[in-house]
Amino acid sequence: MKIFRSESFVDYKTYTFNYATYCIKENQSEIPEIYSRGFLPYSNNINLRHETYYLARSLRVDLSKFKESSENRRVARKIAVLQPGFKVIPIDQFDVDDPEFKKYCLNYAAARFSELISAERMHYILHSKSISHIFEFSVDAKNVGYVIAIVEQGALHYWFAFFDLELQEYSLGKWMMFSVIDWASKQGLDHVYLGTCYGEKSLYKVRDFKGLSYFDGNRWNGDMKSLKFKCKLDQEFTTDEFKQDTDLFLARLEQDYIDP
Repeated sequence: MKIFRSESFVDYKTYTFNYATYCIKENQSEIPEIYSRGFLPYSNNINLRHETYYLARSLRVDLSKFKESSENRRVARKIAVLQPGFKVIPIDQFDVDDPEFKKYCLNYAAARFSELISAERMHYILHSKSISHIFEFSVDAKNVGYVIAIVEQGALHYWFAFFDLELQEYSLGKWMMFSVIDWASKQGLDHVYLGTCYGEKSLYKVRDFKGLSYFDGNRWNGDMKSLKFKCKLDQEFTTDEFKQDTDLFLARLEQDYIDP
């Protein structure tokens, strides 16, 4: 893999000079390490020749610590009346160019995603060389949801999910995420990566699952209280954490990150 940094905004008043960090994947075997370093796949530029990843506050489940929660059981009981099921389909056995499948994904994205996903970008995502499986969810023989997943050497990334919005009252989206995590646990995988965790809207992931940690820029941090605090303040940040409370940040840095 190749890691590089790109200059971001500058604020001389607070001496803040930001650099965004990216990673280029050179071969498939690097995926577990790429994710373990806090990177996630970047799909905003469909003209990139190489698979590129960005560093962010991301969330993962340590499957050695994962267990069913009371919320998981509540969701399972609620949706059980529909007798849902799912299949795990290797990507080479799934037609990602099926027009109905693409239409389904685009319609969901238009209704639920905060950013516009064009047909061209959807094509780019679905043809990512790293995608390994599609989780296909059904109710009464009708397909009601899909999860695009990257599975490699003990790591699973729950990348994009699309599902029937008419079934929201049954918490279908929550059940799908739990089902994929539970499947990964039963397969003996090590970690499930759940994407970024910014803002209060992302806190449903934090409340629902056991064994969570988040990448804080330096390491995987299991302090969910600090994560919830960060998410609630995301819209209020005006500078980096080091400048907000230097003494506290350095004390934490010395304790957790600096080798003696």
